[in-house]
Amino acid sequence: MPFGSDPLSELSIPDGTTVEEHDLVTEGDVIVGGQSTIEFGVRGQSVIADERVRFGGHIEAEGDCRLDMWCDVAENVLVGEDAYIGERVHIGGQLRVAGDLDIGDDVDIEEGFEANGWIVIRNPMPTIVFLFVYLSQLLRIGEDEAAQDLVDEMVGGDHDHEPVLIPRGATVSDDTWQVSTPATVGDDCRLHGNIRAESLEVGRDTTVFGSLRAREDIAVGRGTEIKGDVTTRNGDIRVGPGVKVWGDISADNVDLHENATVDGTIRARGEMRMHTDEVIERPDESAAAMAEMAEELEDDESSTDSDDDAQGETVPTAADDTSGDADDSDADSVDPDDSSDDRDADDERAEPAE
Repeated sequence: MPFGSDPLSELSIPDGTTVEEHDLVTEGDVIVGGQSTIEFGVRGQSVIADERVRFGGHIEAEGDCRLDMWCDVAENVLVGEDAYIGERVHIGGQLRVAGDLDIGDDVDIEEGFEANGWIVIRNPMPTIVFLFVYLSQLLRIGEDEAAQDLVDEMVGGDHDHEPVLIPRGATVSDDTWQVSTPATVGDDCRLHGNIRAESLEVGRDTTVFGSLRAREDIAVGRGTEIKGDVTTRNGDIRVGPGVKVWGDISADNVDLHENATVDGTIRARGEMRMHTDEVIERPDESAAAMAEMAEELEDDESSTDSDDDAQGETVPTAADDTSGDADDSDADSVDPDDSSDDRDADDERAEPAE
């Protein structure tokens, strides 16, 4: 990610993110901007929260967990590696850390804590300040590559899975995902709640149990199901192939794929157009994976066919070689009578002359 960009300038939900029994579950990291409210529990790789973030459930981090000052977690915090807990953090359950623990002053942990590594009682530097100071020092000494590596590490640039990015001041719950920034939802997601954003793009084969509302444009990708309305105040709505909208659609202009289905009413203040195009421009990783799998299957079939052809060819056997040798031996065999006459003739030649 370039230095000039802000990783928390939008709500970003990566591919495969789901909400399971009031838990936000992802295979990547979870990064939350300050003064946000997350009513879910959170399960991910690493969990990083800025100041004054409130979690309504538990936190399960396979990697590190960093909670800045004044954060509040209603239940347990389980950390697979190291934990950094800022001052005046409140944890309603237990804190268990498999690695080292840096813990600040006036931290309230209602059911106690334990760590398998070192426990250091000090005030960890707030995450944003720490990153700013560290990056400024790296850039000052000319270590541009190391600085870029640090940014990639923090925002998931080198990870197999993109992080969940929740901007500052967001509210995420079973009822509503509300942000004042653009929002992007990836492919193959399953989310509960109405999504409210500046603009909105929902990926392919995703299910949203709620409505979509934005001030500007909305795009809904192939095969996605929206169990609610799709409305925008001042923008356009583009609906891809195979989309199912269970409610109404309302926008300035509506571009509807000919294979999409809308159960409600379509209201367009401007134009309504039927089309046959894709509406999501980003790469389709699932389609690429399916194409790669198809190529592998074709390669396996071709190799199997070549093996079958090789087995169908006539290969000389040991029996055939033996029969050939037998024919040669028959051709070179000598009659026993002939051999006896030859021996008599040899004996006569061998007798001494009188």
